[in-house]
Amino acid sequence: MFAGVGAPDPRSFAAVAGPATVLAVLSQGRAPDAIVACPPRRLWIHGRLLDVLLGWCWLPIAVVVRANESNVTEVHWLVGVIFLISFAHQPLTLGLVYADPVQRRAHRTIYRWTPLVAAALIVVGLHISLTLVGVMAALWNAEHTLMQRYGVMRIYGRKAGDDLGRLEKPMLIAWLATAVLFIATYVDLERLIRRLGVGRTNATGIRALATLHAPAAALFWLAAAGATALSVRWWRAQRASATTAAPKVLYTLGTLGLLVMVMIDPLAGIAGYVAAHSIEYFGIVHSSLRTRRDDALVARASRTARRRAALYAAYLGVIVALIQLTAKPMHGKLYAFVVLFLGALHIFYDGFVWKLRRPAVAASLGIVAPSA
Repeated sequence: MFAGVGAPDPRSFAAVAGPATVLAVLSQGRAPDAIVACPPRRLWIHGRLLDVLLGWCWLPIAVVVRANESNVTEVHWLVGVIFLISFAHQPLTLGLVYADPVQRRAHRTIYRWTPLVAAALIVVGLHISLTLVGVMAALWNAEHTLMQRYGVMRIYGRKAGDDLGRLEKPMLIAWLATAVLFIATYVDLERLIRRLGVGRTNATGIRALATLHAPAAALFWLAAAGATALSVRWWRAQRASATTAAPKVLYTLGTLGLLVMVMIDPLAGIAGYVAAHSIEYFGIVHSSLRTRRDDALVARASRTARRRAALYAAYLGVIVALIQLTAKPMHGKLYAFVVLFLGALHIFYDGFVWKLRRPAVAASLGIVAPSA
């Protein structure tokens, strides 16, 4: 049908646009020469070099922490900086919610009442059981960090045109379960807490793993077997897909490497796990703000490079002031409350802010819907 002299090879179009676009075009009887000029998909989020640096930024952090493990003071200082960076990224989500009328209107009741409910639950939880709060915070943060990695994988997948999300989410959860069960089974948790130098809430969350030691020993091997089976299935599906893309594969390998590092050296691995999440979140927010063109306050305030620089400087000032105002009152309890409060809102709200099925969100991350 398309074999006439001078007609473009439909396979070359498939390599550029992906099978979903090819099927959509051919189903409407449109010849490839009408759309062969479509620009190639931009498979990277920020660009080749920056994507690799962000996806693997945990590695140099883990290496630095591992290299200084013999110096407890150095390790505590490094961990303190990492947790400060982690704290600093959390309020970004509040700006994306409360400075965007479209986002607020979509979930008006949730955004109005969640801060009050979260504050009440944290206060009650701290009075009832610090252990409960610590465990919940640790597990929620671990899952949230992993789901961010899953979200970035889906961005790469959407850019390439694949649909492997239903396989990728359980695979990542199996990876995380394997790492956590390994720590509960084989790691001296008290020594890990001393080396990390974390606060009471985080220490309580880590220490709670000790209660899982007996069942964890058996569950670890089951989780490892399940993770291996899912990984093999994913790799076969990725290889079989006509849209296999190096950016996504490289990022996925980085995620696997991060969780393996958590098992090899929990101190260095946890440091890389926490820090990479925050650094990558800053990168995703910056990439989104740089390309947003709607009329939301947050979009207008970040429309140009100069405005973004001023906005980031103001945000940094707010973070520094917040730390200064909450660090000393009530012997640090106010700061602990603020960390838990902002962390809870950040994790909960992120589930609404970064929905790739929303055209505006997808477009801000460089995901373009196939042409009809």
